[in-house]
Amino acid sequence: MNHNKIEKAILFLSVAFAAFLTLPGSAHAMHIMEGYLPLTHCIAWGAACLPFLAVGVIQLKRITEEKKSALILLAMSGAFIFVISSLKIPSVTGSCSHMTGTGLAAILFGVATTSILGIIVLIFQAILLAHGGLTTLGANTFSMAVAGPIITCLLFKAGKKMNISLRKNVFIAAASGDLLTYCLTSFQLAFAFPSESGGVAASAMKFLGVFAPTQIPLAVVEGLFTVIIIMGMESYASRELTDISFMGAK
Repeated sequence: MNHNKIEKAILFLSVAFAAFLTLPGSAHAMHIMEGYLPLTHCIAWGAACLPFLAVGVIQLKRITEEKKSALILLAMSGAFIFVISSLKIPSVTGSCSHMTGTGLAAILFGVATTSILGIIVLIFQAILLAHGGLTTLGANTFSMAVAGPIITCLLFKAGKKMNISLRKNVFIAAASGDLLTYCLTSFQLAFAFPSESGGVAASAMKFLGVFAPTQIPLAVVEGLFTVIIIMGMESYASRELTDISFMGAK
């Protein structure tokens, strides 16, 4: 693929991302905010992320050394996560929901690499946008950049074995990963703040109810966005997709 096609692809994504940023948002974020979780929970969720991050560092090193042509896909995946997860949509009770964007990276590079991209995005959002927090970084990373991508990868691989068409497979995997992220976030909050009259289960149902009205349609939109990006990459970055064994794996 020549440089002109790469430049056109980058321009297309930049314009699309700029359009997304014009959507209205709220100052409150769906990421668990700074200081909201007990210290023991912060440590536990952070520890759960460490194995994935360690493998992710190794995989990223291999990509930079052995598959340099794939770096543009890696950069696009990271940018997609940052922009799409920064768009906050008002939900009920004054809270907000947003898409995750991690489905694209999970489909292209796997869970471990996605965890690195996710934690980098979350750090920048916490520092620059007050979106999430540093003390809750482990919990937010596990839900958005580990658990969601795991479901996305499992469903995508299952879809290939079942010979589901690529576009349908990408949509189902990305949308499901988004929904799983917020199911887990609800349980993270429920574990920290169990209901007096029903414990963790009752509290989780309350949190799920808060985000369901906006998160379900957002998951559908994220699935569609991911399909569109994959289609664009097939047209303008087919060689790069082949280099990471994506095209040949279909």
